Amino acid sequence: MQQLYRTLFLILVGSMLYGSALFAQFVGDDVVIVQGDITTDMTLTNDKRYQLIGFVNVREGATLTIEPGTIIFGDRESKATLIINRGAYINAVGTPQHPIVFTSPQPPGFREPGDWGGIIIAGYASVNTENGLFEIEGGTGTIAGGGANPIDDDSSGVMKYVRLEYSGIAFAPDNEINGLSMSGVGSRTVIDYFQVSYNGDDSFEWWGGTNNHKYLISLAGVDDDWDTDLGYSGKIQFGLSIRHPNIADISGSNGFETDGNPTGNPEMLPRTSPVFSNMTVIGPRPTPTSFSHQNFRRGIHARRATRTSAFNSIFMGWPTGILLDGTSVKEDAEAGELVIRNTIVAQGGVTTNVDGFDAMAWFTTEGWGNHYFETSAEVMLESPFNIANPNPVPKAGSPAASGADFSHAKLQDPFFTPVSYIGAFGPDGDRWDLPWAEYNPQLADYSTVTSVRTVTNEIPEGFRLEQNFPNPFNPTTVIEYTVPKNSAVKITVFDQLGREIRTIVDQELQPGTYQTTFDAAGLSSGTYFYKLSVDGFESVKRMLLVR
Repeated sequence: MQQLYRTLFLILVGSMLYGSALFAQFVGDDVVIVQGDITTDMTLTNDKRYQLIGFVNVREGATLTIEPGTIIFGDRESKATLIINRGAYINAVGTPQHPIVFTSPQPPGFREPGDWGGIIIAGYASVNTENGLFEIEGGTGTIAGGGANPIDDDSSGVMKYVRLEYSGIAFAPDNEINGLSMSGVGSRTVIDYFQVSYNGDDSFEWWGGTNNHKYLISLAGVDDDWDTDLGYSGKIQFGLSIRHPNIADISGSNGFETDGNPTGNPEMLPRTSPVFSNMTVIGPRPTPTSFSHQNFRRGIHARRATRTSAFNSIFMGWPTGILLDGTSVKEDAEAGELVIRNTIVAQGGVTTNVDGFDAMAWFTTEGWGNHYFETSAEVMLESPFNIANPNPVPKAGSPAASGADFSHAKLQDPFFTPVSYIGAFGPDGDRWDLPWAEYNPQLADYSTVTSVRTVTNEIPEGFRLEQNFPNPFNPTTVIEYTVPKNSAVKITVFDQLGREIRTIVDQELQPGTYQTTFDAAGLSSGTYFYKLSVDGFESVKRMLLVR
């Protein structure tokens, strides 16, 4: 009955705020529907918003390009999911000021994990199944892996400065669509600066593959943050995960969940053997006695013959810090195949279920640079548990401010960037997650398009602001302008009384000609003015909104 009342209340409030169609009104009539198969090259431009319907398959030979700042909604009823199939390519490169956002179509305050499916990428790289192929979870029918002739340097494209929010819908019990699902993805694929927030299952999952990553964020997921299976052997550096104390999965939620082959021979080749460095994996409990959901489990759960290694990382705030599960894991840990070095664990201990093996003694072996603390406070990070505005930077004197080491053989790859600090961030306060990451996506406003499109990068002779088009307009219009040198550009809109209505551009731009779309939704008919301000240059033009 309580759930019924809540549903009726949401419908009533949503109808008052957004019209009789509770959620469709938020998405708006201007949104472009994307559904079915994409068999030829397609570009999603940032002067529009988009909604995925059902399983959207980018097929072999096709490239999907997404411009910086593009907003893409996913439909819940049809389990909307973007699938980059084997032989297809995605080119989704945002910027720190204008990330690409995949998100819920619900209005602020109504978004929930599982509001749509997620993103699946399948490649031709190795997967450790009997035939080298794997049908990815989620009921999409997507096949990954190269079979008997895998292509480990395969490329599925590029994704940078991308946010993925409120995804992770269940197709069937124990068969969910994750946030970002990757299977058989090859090493020439680039996926960096990627955030998955409030996902209904695992935030990131790798089934096999060889792809590498830097600068990943998992925020308030339901199940695991970093899930590796089926022979995944990539490299990952600089990752942050933060848990919400009230959000956990019935299966048991972990920071790392890492397996060999979960259903077949666990020791099938290639073995699951990714190498992680500079991860900050923050659990749900600021103190050992803090409240958290009963289904939270471990910072690392290593099982089923995994050889996952972690260097220069932090695991804090978990009921159990690390669990080495099973004889094969214990043997690989003792043999130096599963390696943990220069890593901090705070709270929960380092444990095993193998009789006669002292996991804590193994972890604290002299010369390995590992440290265990009874409380997370001893790690001395600025504000790691503030989920809506975290600051995971080490304080002065923090054991994480120094002590990293990159001399181990597993780190002898030019992919890794040697740094002196442990965890995802250094004590200098440099935040690679800002400004593109969003830690309070529940309140983010995706109702308007304010992104910048590059018309040409040819160097113009001087600053120039063009007349908007169309003019008069209703409700959107395009503003074009040029800058002749690297400049901090600002475009603001004013009403007839000189009151500032909105800032639609505020960023550093390289020389070129640009366009931005102004959406006047919610404004009354009348005359408005827009002003370009850059390097002492100002230009003002008038535009007319006619309803």
